[in-house]
Amino acid sequence: MKSTSILCLFLLLFITHANYAQTTVDDPEIKKMVAEVQSENMEATVRKLVSFGTRHTLSDTKSNTRGIGAAQRWVKSEFDKYALASGGRLTSVIDFFTIKADGRRIATDSQLGNVMATLKGTDPTDDRVLIISGHLDSRASDVMDAKIDAPGANDDASGVAAMMELARIMSQREFPFTLIFVAVVGEEQGLYGAKHLADVAKEGKWNVIAMINNDMIGNSLSSGTLLRDNTKVRVFSETIPFLETETESKMRKSTNRDNDSPSRQLARYIKTVTNQYVEQLDINLVYRNDRFLRGGDHTPFSQNGFTAVRFCEMNENYDHQHQDVRKENNIQYGDLAEFMDFEYMKKVTCSNLATFSNLAWSPKAPTNVGIEVKELTNFSTLVWTAPEGKSVYGYNILIRETASQHWEKTIFVQDTKAEIPYSKDNFFFAVQAVDALGHSSLPVFPLPIR
Repeated sequence: MKSTSILCLFLLLFITHANYAQTTVDDPEIKKMVAEVQSENMEATVRKLVSFGTRHTLSDTKSNTRGIGAAQRWVKSEFDKYALASGGRLTSVIDFFTIKADGRRIATDSQLGNVMATLKGTDPTDDRVLIISGHLDSRASDVMDAKIDAPGANDDASGVAAMMELARIMSQREFPFTLIFVAVVGEEQGLYGAKHLADVAKEGKWNVIAMINNDMIGNSLSSGTLLRDNTKVRVFSETIPFLETETESKMRKSTNRDNDSPSRQLARYIKTVTNQYVEQLDINLVYRNDRFLRGGDHTPFSQNGFTAVRFCEMNENYDHQHQDVRKENNIQYGDLAEFMDFEYMKKVTCSNLATFSNLAWSPKAPTNVGIEVKELTNFSTLVWTAPEGKSVYGYNILIRETASQHWEKTIFVQDTKAEIPYSKDNFFFAVQAVDALGHSSLPVFPLPIR
C-alpha cells in the first residue's frame, strides 16, 4: 500500500513537471552573431567619428573632413557597404528635416539629418518595427559652440558604433519584419532628431514594438568616486506611460501594475536575454525614464506612446562628458577615446544584439491576456488568445513576488489557459509567446476577467 502511494505521488509530480516545465532554449544563430561582435570594429568606428573634430548639430555640413555633415556622409557610406553584403535588403538614407529656431539651443532655422538604415522584413504581412539608435552629434562645455573640438567618443560615438555593429551583423541575416538602425542628430540641442523620427513613426502609424536607445555605453570608471565596474549596465524605463488614458490609469491603480509598463517589460526582457547569452554582464534595471532631471532619445518615442528604453553605462565620468578638451591641474578633460573601455562596450553591444535579434525572430505577443477573478482562490487562472502570424510553440508564464524587481520563475505551457498554484494576491504575472527555438515575444501583463 505504501509503495502504491509513493508511485502515485511520483506520477503526480511527473505530470505536474511535464505540464509546467521551465524551458530555456539557446538559439545557436544568436550565439554565433554575439560571437561576431568585435571590439576592434567599434573602436575603429569611434576613432573615425572622433576624427571629424566636432559633430555638433550646428557644425559644418559642407566639409568632407570636419563637422556633422562629414560624419553623416561617412556613416551612410558604411551602411551602404553593409547593404552590398546584404544583397540589397538593407537600404540607407540621410533623412533631412528643418528645425525652427527655438530661442534656446537652435539659434536659427536649421536643416538636420538622421542617418538611417532599414532592413526590410521577409514577411509582407508582418508590420512590426524595431528601432535601435545612438546619437551622432557631440558637444563640449558650451552647448552652443559649434566650432570648438568636441570629440564625443563616449557621448555618443559609443552608441552609434554599437548600432552600426548590429547593422553590420544583422543585415547578413533575414528577419520577418522591419529593423531600423539610426544615428540621430540634435540630441544635445533638445532631442530633435529622435523627436522627428518618433513623430514620423506616429503619423505613419508604424507598429513599433520596441525602441532601444544607446547613449554612453563605453566607460566603466566613474569620476570622483573612482568606481570601476565593467560587469553592469543600466537600462532605464518609464514607470507610468506618458500617454496613459484615464481608463488605463484606473486599471493600473486597481491592479497595482505601477512597475509593469510596456517599457518596463522590455527592460526585464533585456535582462532575461542578456543573462542567457552574454557572460559577465548584468542589467541594472533603473525604475525611471532616465537619469535625474535628464533625458535621452528614447523619450520622444515614449512620449508618442511607443515602448522605449535607454542603455547607459553604470558609472559616468564627468571629466570626459560635456567638457572642452584641456588639461587642468594635471587632469585631462574631454570626451576622448583613450578613456573608453572597449571590452565593456563590446559586452553591452552583445546585450543589444541578443535582445534585438531575439525580438526580431519572435512570434507576436499573445492578445487578450487576462486573469480570472470570479472566485476567491489561492490558484490563479490565466487565459489569452494565440497571436496571428508566425507559429507559436508555447507560452511562458512569468512569475515574481510583488516586491521583486525581476521575474523569478517561468512556467511553460502549450495551451492558451493555465491554472497555476500561485496566488494573484502574492505574485505578479505576465505571458509571452515562444517559438521552437526559444525566441520569445515581449511579456504581456494580464488584466482581470470578471
